Amino acid sequence: MAEARSDELAAVLPGGGQPGIQPGEAPRVVPPRKIQWFALRRDIPPSAYWTLAASSFLIAFLIWQWASHQAFVNPVFVPSPEKVWKAAVDFFGDDAIRLDIRVSFVRVTAGFLLSALLAIPLGVLIGAYKVGEGLVQPITEFVRYIPVPALIPLMMVLFGIGEAPKIMLIFAGTYFQMLLMVADEIRKVPYDLVQVSYTMGAKRGEIISKVLVPAAMPGIFDALRLCNGWAWTYLVVAELVAANEGLGYRILKFSRFLQTPKIFVYLILLGVVGLTLDMVFRWMHRRLFPWAVTER
Repeated sequence: MAEARSDELAAVLPGGGQPGIQPGEAPRVVPPRKIQWFALRRDIPPSAYWTLAASSFLIAFLIWQWASHQAFVNPVFVPSPEKVWKAAVDFFGDDAIRLDIRVSFVRVTAGFLLSALLAIPLGVLIGAYKVGEGLVQPITEFVRYIPVPALIPLMMVLFGIGEAPKIMLIFAGTYFQMLLMVADEIRKVPYDLVQVSYTMGAKRGEIISKVLVPAAMPGIFDALRLCNGWAWTYLVVAELVAANEGLGYRILKFSRFLQTPKIFVYLILLGVVGLTLDMVFRWMHRRLFPWAVTER
């Protein structure tokens, strides 16, 4: 039935079923779309993207391999990939590295989640109300420029030398940035949506919960992804406070004895953990907000 209907349509349409073709005219062949590799803000095939991504890691590895065997490079500071691999094999046969990963992950996640729980609702209020912006944003801008390492003595005085100061240092490194980023995402929502909501009889609380927050949520989720990366960068600083385990603690310990192959192992491990979490955030963003298409 479907084939007969398509044959009838082809008989009616000129040019064998192609719209715009005159009787007796040969069907036009549409050439495949040419890929514009260097067009501004245009997509390239996914296979090409992942090939380029893999190539960047390969190029970095080859440069490292070449530099580590040159006479002008001190092997104490730039160990060869072979030495780093040997150190990695020794590490992964030991339970200590798994303990370090688990402890550091708990510390970073606790500080990050505490930041999110406080920064998201307060950031929404700052972005929605100019009064809140005037009251909170200036002091936040002031505090966020204080270096996190300078807060170590204060955290030790306030929270002792247990897990609390480590978590609070990570919290301090991410909370103020996250607060301002959430507020900016709320402000990016077009004000026309607010006016239309008022016209339809919505109240202020309904506009915040049903208009501003849903519209800004994709951007807020991206802010969480970026702040999670910053949280991991403060790990070494946090584990300066009387730590006995953790990725940052091991790096500091190895640096005292110039055990650079071991340092490289832990640095690569931190990069792998961070890249994995970043990819998880991106995947969740696509799943949660499929309608949020980046404007070209």
